Formats: sequence, C-alpha cells, structure tokens
Amino acid sequence: MTSSFLKRAAIFSFAALVGGGPLIVFACASGASGSPHTAYQTTRKDAGTPKSTDVTLNPTTGVVISYGDKYITYNAPSTALVTLGQALFLQNCASCHGTEANGVPANGTNGSFPDLVGLGPATIDFWVDSGRMPAANVRAVQAIRHTPRLTKDQAVAIAAWVNSLSPSYPDIPTAHLKNANVSDGAALFALNCASCHTIEGDGDALASDTFSPSLRNIPAFEVVEAVRTGPANMPRFTGNLSDQQVDDIVKYVTTEIQHPNNPGGFGLGGLGPVAEGFVGLLLGVGILILIAYWVGERQ
Repeated sequence: MTSSFLKRAAIFSFAALVGGGPLIVFACASGASGSPHTAYQTTRKDAGTPKSTDVTLNPTTGVVISYGDKYITYNAPSTALVTLGQALFLQNCASCHGTEANGVPANGTNGSFPDLVGLGPATIDFWVDSGRMPAANVRAVQAIRHTPRLTKDQAVAIAAWVNSLSPSYPDIPTAHLKNANVSDGAALFALNCASCHTIEGDGDALASDTFSPSLRNIPAFEVVEAVRTGPANMPRFTGNLSDQQVDDIVKYVTTEIQHPNNPGGFGLGGLGPVAEGFVGLLLGVGILILIAYWVGERQ
C-alpha cells in the first residue's frame, strides 16, 4: 500500500476507535415523479441513475438505454429479450413470485413472496446471476450463493421482462476498474463495509440466523449491483457514494481482498490477528521448547 493510504487508514482507525466502531452510512430511497422510469434510488448525479455524465437514449423511443461515466456504465437489458425472459420467468420463478412477478403465486396469499415489480434490472440480475434465485429452499432465513442455475444471458432476459412491467433503475452495471483507485477503495471499504463483511471480506454472522456473505470470487458487476440495490440485510448505498467511489471499492474487493499479496509472509487465509497470534505462539514457543529440550538432553 502507498504511504498516503497508510496515513488515511490510521486516521480512519482512530475515528473508528473514538466512535466506538466502523461507520456505516446509507441513504433512504427517493422517487422521481413524472419520470418514465422509477428512479427509486436517488436523483443525485453519478449515483446509479441517469443523472450521469453520459446518457444514451433510444433514437426512436427516447427511452434511456445506457448511462454512467468513465467509472461505471449502466446498460438497460434489450427489449428483444422480453419474450424469452417471460418464458424463463414462468418456468423458474412464477411458482413463488406469481405469473405477474407481484409476489402472488397461483391460488396463493397476497404478500407471501417478494413483489419484483419496479425493482430494476440490476436487482433481478444480482439474485439470479449469483445463484440465490431460483431459491434452493424457499423456507430458508437467508438465500445462499450457489452456482447459477441459469446463464448470464438468461438472467438478463428475466430482468428485461420484469423491468418491462414497470421500468425502473438501476440498470445492469459494468465497472471500469482501470480508472479506479485501490487505496481510496480500501478506505471506503473500511468505513462502509468492513463492519459487516469484516476487513478481510470473509463475511460474518448477523442477527436472527442471518449473515453477511463472503466477498471472495464475486465478479465486479455483482459488487456494484449489491452496493446500489442493497440485497437482503445490506443497506442500499445511493446518494452517499458516487460511481467513482463505488468503482474504487470494487477495485479493492476484486484485487486486495480476492487476490491478497501478503507481503508479510504466509497469509493464513486472512484469519486475522488473533488467530495469527495463536499460530505464532504455537509455532514460535513450541519450537523454542523443543530446542531447549534438545539442548538439555545433550548436557
């Protein structure tokens, strides 16, 4: 890490100690009335909505098809996928979420399952592409990440159909990590994410048998989707983090967390200082005892 990062980390560590722990900041959703899409996240520029530096409209319909900046680009799923997406949804999702994606299964009770209408393509894509949906166990307290049952293209097609019912944001993101700053990402991660996911990104237990998942082997676009949509117990980070800051966090997660350098030696899987201390005690003191015993036997 650079010296500037070390200085910044020291400041953040002191702030965390004074405040009693890491700081979690998040904003409530805000709607935008009169918009053809429900910009349910925020109207702040460069925060996951078309209030961005670059916005591309369909020349025929005038509908936003992409937006963003040099840090993150958000692309709407193609309307050509809507028919396929509906068929896939009816095969894989309708038994719980209903044929209209409103959370009412056939002959079911209103509100039995989540209403998906108006959640935006990024939300649908995150749950399907991460393998959490279709659910392996609908009675589980928390959906667990699995190998996806559907392909990426199929996930996007389902997102296209659900979004056609009530067009919403955010669209599906692509992070441009070449423009990101890993040092700033580490500082932002420590302030906003580490209190739940731990500073090593391994996840931890939460309340009521829930947990924050590990961030290992998570693709960059899913990290952006999680930050912008707030799946499960995770807060939705919208107006408080710009696309540049989210890109920095993604760069840190996909490099330092997923591929640590461990300049001090064997990383022990990132278990943390307590576990590493026990290992050091066991090996260091144990070896010294064996040497002392061996020397004593020679006398």
